[in-house]
Amino acid sequence: MNVPELDLTDLDVIRDPFTAYGRARERSPLARLLIPGLDPMWAITRHADGRAMLSDPRFELRAESFAYRPDVPEKYLPYLRTMQEMDGPEHLRLRRLAAPAFTARRAARFRPRIERIVESLLDGPTGETDLICRFTQPLPMAAICELVGIPGSDRPRWREYGAAIVAGSVEGLAKAMPGVIEDAKAAAGRADRGDDLISDLLAAKAEDGDRLTGTELVTLIWNIVLAGQTPANLIANGVAALLSQPDQLAALREDPGLMPRAVEELMRWCGPQLLSIPRYAREDVEIGGVLIGKGDSVTVSIASVNRDPRVFDDPDRFDVRRDPGGHLGFAHGPHFCLGAGLARVQTEVALSALLHRFPGLALAAAPERALDPGTWRLSSLVVKLCGRGAPTRVLCPCLPSPLAAAKAGRARAARAG
Repeated sequence: MNVPELDLTDLDVIRDPFTAYGRARERSPLARLLIPGLDPMWAITRHADGRAMLSDPRFELRAESFAYRPDVPEKYLPYLRTMQEMDGPEHLRLRRLAAPAFTARRAARFRPRIERIVESLLDGPTGETDLICRFTQPLPMAAICELVGIPGSDRPRWREYGAAIVAGSVEGLAKAMPGVIEDAKAAAGRADRGDDLISDLLAAKAEDGDRLTGTELVTLIWNIVLAGQTPANLIANGVAALLSQPDQLAALREDPGLMPRAVEELMRWCGPQLLSIPRYAREDVEIGGVLIGKGDSVTVSIASVNRDPRVFDDPDRFDVRRDPGGHLGFAHGPHFCLGAGLARVQTEVALSALLHRFPGLALAAAPERALDPGTWRLSSLVVKLCGRGAPTRVLCPCLPSPLAAAKAGRARAARAG
């Protein structure tokens, strides 16, 4: 089979990965990714094959699956191996202990606290602003610090740590890691625990009495806080998508109850992760008629599989009314994103607040996209914040829409008159 090759330094691929991977998908179930300084990598382009690989034990995660390993003093090395890098029984044990703290129901209980953070970030002057600097970038760190239970006095340092991640600076992260781990230790050891994720993790106990060790807890804390920035890019991509497609924006304004479905569609259509974490073949494996050799690295092209016409009708169309169930934006299988519930709630609240508080929200300049072959993200999103609305809670799907509330108010006034 003639397998297409994609050069990840090619600006056409970087600027429009959905088209580049889509063309590859039409030709073959796999493509070869050419990455400077690394061996070529297989990329799965079709949904069924990608979904199967992500739960196939013949493929393993390794330390080299990840882009970098920070160079830190030896005493911190035990805290660097996260659950993302584990497979099999070792991963399953940690996942079972941590998962109850991240259920959809637990995420929903955090919604009011996320709403307060969103409102505080949107308070202030209206007019033109870069929404990334003003809102989408600071929100996830503020939210995850609140939900994890990081004291307010420590949060400025965590924001600096997060900035090193966002900047993609290997040297910056390596320099920050000792502080990250020490602050995670301090957070784990606080006596004044409350309604937060660390308290949930401390209370986690398996049926056989197994609990998280101190090292495992500290590792989970720092990884949760830094990985919790994922919604920043999704929210920015979502705003840009809605403002560039007025019909979809109008549909969402007319029926705010569509918001949970819209968030799933955004993950499918313009989710930030373009490629899954690579796996390595433990043995020779055939995928779609192509032989993957033992030791070869394989990734799933999320940009391609989430627009596979074999699964999604008219897949290149963004539709907030679509039921996009089955997308792989949060991965699949044993390593399905642990924080997916929190990311969903945070994105719903953020987009609801923006649309309701600023009815005149509009682009003030063309969004600028970062040249990043692995992440679909914006570097600038300048908008006009126009027309301040009431507080955001009326936009929660479980509560009346603004239109329904207005009609009810008019009816009460008529009865009173």
